[in-house]
Amino acid sequence: MNTNRLIKELTKVSKLNGFSFDDIGDDHLYTGLETPMKPDAFLISDEEKKEKIAILFKEIMDVMGLDLTDDSLKGTPKRVAKMYIDEIFSGLNPNNKPKIALFDNKYQYNQMLVEKNITFYSNCEHHFVPIIGKAHIAYISSGKVIGLSKLNRIVQYYAKRPQVQERLTNQIAEELKTSLQTENVAVIIDAKHLCVSSRGIKDDTSATVTSYYGGEFNTPEKINELLNYLKG
Repeated sequence: MNTNRLIKELTKVSKLNGFSFDDIGDDHLYTGLETPMKPDAFLISDEEKKEKIAILFKEIMDVMGLDLTDDSLKGTPKRVAKMYIDEIFSGLNPNNKPKIALFDNKYQYNQMLVEKNITFYSNCEHHFVPIIGKAHIAYISSGKVIGLSKLNRIVQYYAKRPQVQERLTNQIAEELKTSLQTENVAVIIDAKHLCVSSRGIKDDTSATVTSYYGGEFNTPEKINELLNYLKG
């Protein structure tokens, strides 16, 4: 393949909807419901991943010119590796998915149940900087109920991975629908993106709100009722 043809082929690959990745810049891309993962993502153990990440992060620090013999820095590569695998990206591992138990709705409570102000910390998959926000969840029982803490755990599981807020919203909603065996769920996320506030445009006052309304929630009456609960 000649040089000009190669350049043309590479240009095709590096475009999305007619825009190059340079054109897209800081704009978020939402390519699908599933978090993009390699097929062989779990062929090596978490411990092996931590060892490899520590080596690679040490190289990044070295390239930046940091003195890795300094007492304050020499343990950083291992700390970062542990943080990535065991903490802030632990939601990538399906073994960490919360186990959900349902119970009969013996109280016969058939109105919406709202769990609001669930604090979460995620990370933008485009720059690997924090997304900090609150999730509000509501559902109407189909005859079964779920422990309140499990709602929080579902949010945390999907938040603890490189994310896009739109995907996070829909992943939580789909998990709730499956776990609760009902379409009657709602998810609202209000979050601050540090990729917007700490770099790039550096807008420290804006926030992003996304929502999902399913089943009975997808009506003006139920949406207004939910929003009134959230204002209280």
